Amino acid sequence: MNTQNSLTMVKKAIAILGLVGVSASFGLPAVANFSQKSSTQGVVNQPLQIADSNSKDIVATAAEAGQFDTLATALKAAGLVEVLQGEGPFTVFAPTDEAFAALPEGTVEKLLLPENKDKLVKILTYHVVPGKVMSGDLESGMVKTVQGSEVKVDVSDAGVKVSNAKVVKADVPASNGVIHVIDTVIIPE
Repeated sequence: MNTQNSLTMVKKAIAILGLVGVSASFGLPAVANFSQKSSTQGVVNQPLQIADSNSKDIVATAAEAGQFDTLATALKAAGLVEVLQGEGPFTVFAPTDEAFAALPEGTVEKLLLPENKDKLVKILTYHVVPGKVMSGDLESGMVKTVQGSEVKVDVSDAGVKVSNAKVVKADVPASNGVIHVIDTVIIPE
């Protein structure tokens, strides 16, 4: 793919997702002061066992982990793969296959239908925050997502929760951001 096509694709993705001029400091009011609390908060800060994940984008890193097949399928159906392969940086709260399996029966299949693409895009972009936010930088509060609305982040001694999802693995590095693995699919209101 040549540079011009890549640039055009990124511009389209930005327009689609409404990422005009957002940055980590603008879009993340809950990420104010650096905090060293993360190691005592119960978040499992062990990265997934992926060799040299810093050289792979978010999509490739997640695919190699082997526990995000449903997420990968949903990203493809929503037309978001190329976006998350873009320059970023992005912070992705990535639900595992088990998190998708816990949704009511038939939900995933219904969301993957072409006529539900807009709803799927809304849900998936609700899991993405602009900028690269490591777990040690998180503080409790509301965080603006790429989808446009805010999600509640709760940081405590028990760990980190994003809406009703618990972060089960934090700080999985990628070349264009970071992945925090969550145990529940979060749905925007």
